[in-house]
Amino acid sequence: MSSTRSHSTLTRRAFLTRSAVLTGGTLLSLTALGRLSASSVLAGNGHDLHGKGYGPLAPLAPANDPGGFPILALPVGFSYVAFSAIGNTLTDGNPVPNALDGMAAFAHPTERKLVRLIRNHEDRAAPGQGSVLGPIETKYDINARGGNTTLDYDEKTRTLVQDFISLNGTIVNCAGGIGFRSRGWLTCEETTANEGSGGGPGWAKDHGYVFEVPLNPPGDTTVAAVPIPALGRFSHEAVGVDQHKGIVYLTEDPGSGVGAGFYRFIPADARDLQAGGRLQILGIAGEPQYDAREGQRQYRVLPVRWFDIDNPDPADASNSSPERVFTQGFDQGAAKFNRLEGCWSDGASVFFVSTSGGDAKNGDVNGDGFAEGYGQIWEYRDDGKSGGRLRLIFESPGAGVLDSPDNLTVTPRGGLILCEDDAGSNDGDTHPLAPGITDVNRLIGLTPRGEAFEFAVNRLNDTEFAGACFSPSGHSLFANIFGNGTPGSGMTLAITGRWRDGPL
Repeated sequence: MSSTRSHSTLTRRAFLTRSAVLTGGTLLSLTALGRLSASSVLAGNGHDLHGKGYGPLAPLAPANDPGGFPILALPVGFSYVAFSAIGNTLTDGNPVPNALDGMAAFAHPTERKLVRLIRNHEDRAAPGQGSVLGPIETKYDINARGGNTTLDYDEKTRTLVQDFISLNGTIVNCAGGIGFRSRGWLTCEETTANEGSGGGPGWAKDHGYVFEVPLNPPGDTTVAAVPIPALGRFSHEAVGVDQHKGIVYLTEDPGSGVGAGFYRFIPADARDLQAGGRLQILGIAGEPQYDAREGQRQYRVLPVRWFDIDNPDPADASNSSPERVFTQGFDQGAAKFNRLEGCWSDGASVFFVSTSGGDAKNGDVNGDGFAEGYGQIWEYRDDGKSGGRLRLIFESPGAGVLDSPDNLTVTPRGGLILCEDDAGSNDGDTHPLAPGITDVNRLIGLTPRGEAFEFAVNRLNDTEFAGACFSPSGHSLFANIFGNGTPGSGMTLAITGRWRDGPL
């Protein structure tokens, strides 16, 4: 998920106070996005989108630290709390890990008043280093220090009740997705590092897998990390699970210029992914090796064909390997995307992001000559008959509208929220609501009519927004500021306010 651009900007103010957040949420519905129009306009510089957003944005300090630095700019009538920041201590005694990334919100399994968050930590530290600690006996790789934390939040008091390490011994835990019937979180490694690589002591195991983090681990403790090889060994980004059929959809982000695939896994048992199944990659029927990175027509319906992956767990999964999962599929005729990241399943539709696809170019050129774009939003729909259909529902016309979307989530009123991870290295964009910051990141709302508008601006630093998700009641939106490893540079936020006045 995190771009290769260095997250080096220092924070304005160390945010070390333990705090809490309000969550809310309902079961999300996305049928309205089928009515997306071709409009793509922005409430630029904090101004309202002709009534399509929530009005002008203004800098706000956290509600649980009103005298603090205004971390976000939000529309008037919204507020937020910040909690579980880098530099804090988890309630299990371990430090809050670095690199706050993908996340999901669940109804708490035993305490009705609480919301349970499961949060990724995309720690890219070398073997033997890193920030996700926890018991040695539960680690997948004894030299790895990435993984997950679980957080319980009290909606009424807007306070954090507890947070603890729930999975450890993995690396580069980027995004993931809600498991079948909300049994837990599927966390993804965005790497294909081999055993013995990485320098120093080297990794003790091969990486590039998906792991399951249960919603209700015994005693709220760290669970043993067990990979699911049938879901493939590649640079995983995100997962979307069809909650009715159990089909798992997966995105791939191997970096720019090498081609990325969109996958589905048809499980033998939706409740036990370790029981195996079929991994397949998407292609376009009648158009082998379709290049979806540019030259697309919005809303054109593309008939889908699926290709089986014969070897989902290759010994050499590197980008140059002929055994690479994507290469196996592309050789058969699968489609090529550029940097697939966020993914969200809602009923028969799955929405996913190409961070740097599109015809409006950001100035960066890949090694294969592809000039990167500002981002695409795709919808795959399972029609229950053929292989389904694919269509481009939104493409950014420029940085002011949408710059490098990453995570995304469906909103209770049928729109999308997109987390920016400004990956372009050439445009150096700024924002009047984030003085002194270059490559500003925002939360962008997309209405059911396809109109884009600014909903939030990161005023703290230049690191990405990640992990956007609504709580089960729909009252609050959670999101992470990724951070740069220094105390207070990253944290989880809970935003609440007058949702019914707008499209989200």
